[in-house]
Amino acid sequence: MPKTKRSTSTRLTLLGRSEARLPASPAEARLETFPNPARRNYRIHFETDDFTSLCPVTGQADFARIDIDYMPDRLCVESKSLKFYLASYRNERAFNEAVTNRILDDFVRACAPREAIVTAQFSARGGIALTVRAEYAQESARARKISRDDGR
Repeated sequence: MPKTKRSTSTRLTLLGRSEARLPASPAEARLETFPNPARRNYRIHFETDDFTSLCPVTGQADFARIDIDYMPDRLCVESKSLKFYLASYRNERAFNEAVTNRILDDFVRACAPREAIVTAQFSARGGIALTVRAEYAQESARARKISRDDGR
């Protein structure tokens, strides 16, 4: 039997703790990670129909389905911390486009994936549904840095 690495679950503060309280805002929330157990390229997909934020103008609830699809690099995001993170938006006033891009930015900051896509399908308001898709790829981030370094 191959040797396994020592458990890193001591860094996970939410998993297995039923008394954990939901964060009051995304600024208070924390996406927890653990080491990627595989060296190959593969994708992880999270989805929830239970997302709510608030319209910044009217304060009315915006309901959405959130899909997060990513290719991990060294770290994976722990799903309970993601659940708590997404729930922290319940009282957050922001435009749908800003919410989607912030989720992607926070996700990338937490786990530095090779690629990530956040798709938010917001329920219709005023007869119009809105879908926002924000994307990140490590290579394009490197290319932008190289372009800046070259003065382009």
